[in-house]
Amino acid sequence: MMPGGNRTCRPAQAGMVMLAVALVAGAPAAFADDKAGVGPVLAVAVREMPQTIGAEGVVEAIRQTTLGAQVAGRIVALDVKAGDPVRAGQVLVRIDARTADQAVAAGRSQIAEAEANLANAKRKYERNRDLVAQKFVSQAALDQAEAEYKAAQAQLAAITANAGQAIAAQSFTTVTAPYAGVVGATLAELGDMAQPGRPLVTVFDPRELRVTATLPQAALPQVRLDAPIRLEIPALGKSLTAIRATVIPLADARTHTSRIRLDLPATEGVLPGQFARARFVVGTTRVLAIPATALVRRGEVTAVYVVDREGRAQLRQVRAGEAVGEGQVEILSGLSTGERIAANAIQAGMAPAVPK
Repeated sequence: MMPGGNRTCRPAQAGMVMLAVALVAGAPAAFADDKAGVGPVLAVAVREMPQTIGAEGVVEAIRQTTLGAQVAGRIVALDVKAGDPVRAGQVLVRIDARTADQAVAAGRSQIAEAEANLANAKRKYERNRDLVAQKFVSQAALDQAEAEYKAAQAQLAAITANAGQAIAAQSFTTVTAPYAGVVGATLAELGDMAQPGRPLVTVFDPRELRVTATLPQAALPQVRLDAPIRLEIPALGKSLTAIRATVIPLADARTHTSRIRLDLPATEGVLPGQFARARFVVGTTRVLAIPATALVRRGEVTAVYVVDREGRAQLRQVRAGEAVGEGQVEILSGLSTGERIAANAIQAGMAPAVPK
């Protein structure tokens, strides 16, 4: 996450009349006839589009686990590295188990001794019980035998519990993957000394990712969480739509921001830690926007091919703003309603010149 980072927000300008480009439908023959080979033609028209505010965020794994050591010992096997896929239950790290094995063997021996003592105490108690009935021993002797019998039972239970702890500690010498996923990082090396609590390996599930975006608290009431939320991953050049939005009910008192978690659909190439930008709908506005494919960018110059009724395409400089939708870019100046432009700037630029 990047709390306190730069956030983009384009406020509506009072009295500003903005336009939108629509695909020509039912256009006259001059619109549809592509004698000059400029390709599809779009006509500038007025329409409403969602008004959005931007928020920066970071991709996170919904399921990410850092596995640590629970016993002390030297690492004798580390068979995975960052980026390796793993199965649920796959062994990732092995810690020297000799000390744990000896503890288990000692526990079993102690159990055997305690069982023998218990059997002897039981026989003594039963024998004294019969002798008391025959008036050969006192009641005090029977009470003593009964106490020894119960003490032997308790001793066996305690030793069995200790042996169970030794067996559990023995299982801790093997660190396994809790679920199928990908190794995010290895935090130890072969031969290192593991200590209880020391992190060893990080695993995450790449099938369940989300973006945590940061918004100013003042903007949160304006956000329409029921509207589609567009997410841009600049590193991949991809634009996605969040499948679920959750507002974290805790504000940052230092930065006066709130966080929103946006679950992502399954997408190839998206990784935890990547920068993301979310666009939240806060209302509607009227904007002039054209497909990004209609723009020609040459250095600092941005232009479009304007097509006249004879099919001739002429390059005209425009001033472009932000992206406002899937493949759409806002045009701040240079075009007006009723004009026609080439939808594919590359095709229009390669079209042969049409004589006047």
